[in-house]
Amino acid sequence: MGNSRFRGSNSGPFQNNNRRWWSVAVDRVLSFFLRLLACIQRVWSKFVSMGLGNLYRRRMKVFSVAILVYLDYKSVQQREKWIKKSKVPALWEKAHERNAKRVLNLIVELEGLWVKLGQYLSTRADVLPQAYISLLTQLQDSLPPRPLQEVRRTIERELGNPMEVLFTDFVNEPLATASIAQVHRATLANGQDVVVKVQHNGIRAIILENAKAIVDWIAWAEPQYDFNPMIDEWCKEAPRELDFNIEAENTRTVSKNLGCKKTDGESRSDNRVDVLIPDIIQSSESVLILEYMDGIRLNDVESLDAFGIDKQKIVEEITRAYAHQIYVDGFFNGDPHPGNFLVSKEPPHRPILLDFGLTKKLSHPLKQALAKMFLASAEGDQVALLSAFEEMGLKLRLDLPDQAMSVSSLFFRSSTPSNEALEKMQLSQKEVKRFNPVDAFPGDIVIFARVINLLRGLSSTMNVRIVYLDIMRPFAESVLLGSISRGPTVDASWIHDSPVHSDVEFKLRKLLAELGSIQKILGIQICAYKDGKVIIDTAAGVLGRYDPRPVQPDSLFPVFSVTKGITAGMIHWLVDKRKILLDQTVGDIWPGFASNGKDTIKVHHVLNHTSGLHNAFDPVGENPLLICDWDECLKRIANSSPETEPGTQQLYHYLTFGWLCGGILEYASGKKFQEILEESIVKPLKIDGELYIGIPPGVESRLATLTVDTDELSKLTSIASQPELPSTFQPEKILQMATSLPVLFNTLNVRRAIIPAANGHCSARALARYYASLADGGLVPPPHSSLSQPPLGSHTHVPKFSSVNDAKKKRKGKEMMASSTQKLKPKGHKDKKLYDEERFMSTESLASLVSDDTSSSDHQYEVHNLFSNPRIHDAFMGAGEYSGLVLPDGKFGLGFKRVTSQDGSLVGFGHSGMGGSTGFCDIENRFSIAITLNKMSLGGVTASIIKLVCSELNIPLPKDFSIANGMGPDLEMGTPLIN
Repeated sequence: MGNSRFRGSNSGPFQNNNRRWWSVAVDRVLSFFLRLLACIQRVWSKFVSMGLGNLYRRRMKVFSVAILVYLDYKSVQQREKWIKKSKVPALWEKAHERNAKRVLNLIVELEGLWVKLGQYLSTRADVLPQAYISLLTQLQDSLPPRPLQEVRRTIERELGNPMEVLFTDFVNEPLATASIAQVHRATLANGQDVVVKVQHNGIRAIILENAKAIVDWIAWAEPQYDFNPMIDEWCKEAPRELDFNIEAENTRTVSKNLGCKKTDGESRSDNRVDVLIPDIIQSSESVLILEYMDGIRLNDVESLDAFGIDKQKIVEEITRAYAHQIYVDGFFNGDPHPGNFLVSKEPPHRPILLDFGLTKKLSHPLKQALAKMFLASAEGDQVALLSAFEEMGLKLRLDLPDQAMSVSSLFFRSSTPSNEALEKMQLSQKEVKRFNPVDAFPGDIVIFARVINLLRGLSSTMNVRIVYLDIMRPFAESVLLGSISRGPTVDASWIHDSPVHSDVEFKLRKLLAELGSIQKILGIQICAYKDGKVIIDTAAGVLGRYDPRPVQPDSLFPVFSVTKGITAGMIHWLVDKRKILLDQTVGDIWPGFASNGKDTIKVHHVLNHTSGLHNAFDPVGENPLLICDWDECLKRIANSSPETEPGTQQLYHYLTFGWLCGGILEYASGKKFQEILEESIVKPLKIDGELYIGIPPGVESRLATLTVDTDELSKLTSIASQPELPSTFQPEKILQMATSLPVLFNTLNVRRAIIPAANGHCSARALARYYASLADGGLVPPPHSSLSQPPLGSHTHVPKFSSVNDAKKKRKGKEMMASSTQKLKPKGHKDKKLYDEERFMSTESLASLVSDDTSSSDHQYEVHNLFSNPRIHDAFMGAGEYSGLVLPDGKFGLGFKRVTSQDGSLVGFGHSGMGGSTGFCDIENRFSIAITLNKMSLGGVTASIIKLVCSELNIPLPKDFSIANGMGPDLEMGTPLIN
């Protein structure tokens, strides 16, 4: 115990002495360095006085202050370890005050763009300590003024008259002094009160010198960026800000654009802003005379409160004014720091916008790209966002759509009051890297980015919360929707300019124009074959609600359950290749599948929607992003249990159909799903690059974006339950899904996932060619019409296989398959291999699959018929000798939806998708058609198109499309939506 007491009694004083010793040592060392730097600075001053140049003297000052500030903060970091926690905040506060004074004094001495930089920093209450904000605020309008004699000489020289002639009164004390000029109040000879803005002498040389120095410092701090565009932008804009004649013209332009001189009684549009801008009285290169407006500075909080001014409303209106300038006018003030605003003293208190020296004019394409970027960020539309980045020239280092969306969301995030902002902006090193993915930053958007950050800083300084996505959205929408909503009645190019193939196509285009004029179509493609030849190939509209690029024949549309018809074709292709049997149990193909009562499920049960696994699991309800995990989805299917006895009830497997088929395809072939798709359909039909189930990187620029016709889908609430649908896919559930799924399926992560029941992306001409081949029993049609440009199949098809089955898994599947096949052989069956063993055992790497030098050259895909079975149509429809494999009178055959005429006779097969996309063929009339669209509805547009085409061709109208008419008042459930 004695020893314990002895240690305890000495530990405290020893530690305190140790701390004091270290503190004194650190202080002395730092003091030595500070004195040394001061000596270096004095020596350097003498060195410069010998004539070695002003530029290096100024740079040395910046360097010296930077070192002083750095060492001061390092000293504080050491000292805080040895003092009480309660004293740490005060220690840091004093350090911030000391260093803020150093920075302020440096900026005042250097002048020019350094003042601009300080003004910018003074608005960033969301990232800087309050001590910096308080001191740097002086730079907005409270810099030391130039001598009065200098001011008077400049005015008389520029305006050509003595001061006494120009003014009856001139106030010597300036109202404000900033980086480039100072402002005096005066009265003209005619009695009008004005303000006179006078440029500082010699400021032009300082500005241009500082531009290079500041960018050099930033480039040194962030060497991974290319700052040449920023340098070019500053060098281009800085001289313009020094010519007050240009500022005068800018002021008039912005005032006119914002409608500042409209009378109070005049009607206002929804996007009209309520701000004031002083009139221009007279201007020269260095002097500007403006109308005097009596206002309160934004940093004068006491006066704002005394006048009862709503600061939230003021900042919101300023934000709206800038949104109008950027998105509507494409001409905006690039310098919105608090010193460039006043609030009128007379009610209604309105913002007064000042100083239009630094402005930016946007081209129409760039204005649209900025609007698209904003709205894509608001909607979470990664495709439109990446398209906007590309149009702006903004390049990302990596292909990471989530990261791109995070950057954009951070950029347009809501502002926070200054007392909350610093806490929310504490980013870790990992987060900082995450939000720094930009590789090339185009000069055209340098000032735009500056404006957004200045506005955010302004709101933080005013301690208000601004939701930019809400305030700026109407203005951004007006840019895009103004051109998108014009439709065919105004936009002659709304229908893609391509030759007409037939009279029916000519009439179809007239119908599309009618539907487009009443906003029933956003973007659409239609392609049809008759007797093996193309008779329709039309594209119209735009790629998305916020993407005004026109739909092209090679645009890729998400088609939801249309995908099932493609997946079913792949299964039949494997059957035709004798790699699986339709009456084979799935458990014999898929290792581990036979558990939990699934041992009797056969391949034909899966294709006929009678496996009982319609509700095996609900990823959309459980976790929507689960659908992106191919291996996990296959695992869930393998571990699931059937709800009904296989073969007894036909219940639509709206999602599980795809994973059931996908597992069968991969285990039976030993290949990846997308590899089978390429081998069985894409290459033989020569539709490269226009049919995917899970898109690869590189096709984003051709993607259409989904939106919803809310008026149409609201009618779902009046539709009764459908007995052929599972409980998780009834009309009320479909309504929820139809309104939420577009957002989910517009994300690139989901678009890139393999979802064989719902995630096909294709052009109508690729889908129509597929069904034209199936209509002829798999016979490959002649080359697609040469009138369709770019030619079908001209894109490089680069699949990206996300599911990698290793050799061990393949061998196991093969062994189980061989064993089960032996059991299924009837007596007298001749032994035939279901697999080409050499082909089965070879595993190709992703690199070889996506290279130009693939293992299979194009001549290997010179296939004339996809199927050798002469009764393949019966197999598709579950008819003839295949009728025993399907549920009698069911809507589905073996993987395809049966197409029946009005009298109930079976005429063909196909599959439609949620929202209206469809593809089917009429085998009796050798007719096939595909429709892809991006405005989801109950199928009324689709039905109207098919009615017209069938009528013109004298082909029986399929029963499904005779009742699916979302255009009329007597709406019935349309199959295009459900399927």
